[in-house]
Amino acid sequence: MLTELRKQLLLDRLAKDGRIVAKELSNELGLSEDTIRRDLRELASEGRLTRVHGGALPASPTVANLAARRSMATDEKSRLGRKAAGLIQRRQRVFIDGGTTHLELVRALPLDLELTVITHSPTIAAALEPHQAVEVILIGGRLFRHSMVAVGAEALEQIQRLRIDLGFVGLTGLHPEEGGTTGDFEEAAIKRAIIGRSGESIALMTEEKLGTASAYGVCTLTEISKVVASPTDRLKAFKDPSKFIRV
Repeated sequence: MLTELRKQLLLDRLAKDGRIVAKELSNELGLSEDTIRRDLRELASEGRLTRVHGGALPASPTVANLAARRSMATDEKSRLGRKAAGLIQRRQRVFIDGGTTHLELVRALPLDLELTVITHSPTIAAALEPHQAVEVILIGGRLFRHSMVAVGAEALEQIQRLRIDLGFVGLTGLHPEEGGTTGDFEEAAIKRAIIGRSGESIALMTEEKLGTASAYGVCTLTEISKVVASPTDRLKAFKDPSKFIRV
């Protein structure tokens, strides 16, 4: 079988089954496991899937650059943002991660809502300018331009000193087995700290992120309190429906 045909077969199987187990597929197709693994490595280097032990998972499309992400699922992000904004109570201490969906959350906040917002995203902080009743605390550090957020040791130390009522954490993928993931090593550490310091943590997930995985683990499903998501067949793969707030 030609290489391109094999790769397309792997991608088709991944889309159908949600994961690839290299050993099982090599037996089914009569190909060596080394051949399957080599094809998976090459597809992973092209960003078309995510390698995991023994096989592969679908790659999240939301590891694209910021300009591309701004045009993805705009209506869905607005719905998720409005729903998430309704979960925030007066005078809470709320951490809002960076990202285009969280920007919609900020836009949906009532202008007279009193609360404290902590963020490591200058974009989120600037969007809160019209909200005069909101106290904004901006976490500093090295700017990670892909997500326009502060990362690094200084940012991590500041977050670890916080006590947060509600933490909105951005994930590029949420998988039933692999949990929440993201595409950058340092950013993953920041997100773990946000979850660890939050009394309740919430992830806003557009449909294309569900059932996918990125390179770096952030949390298990049990570590996330709630997931705000659109009704979709992809939710059927998750065993705890009570964790999901459907929009």
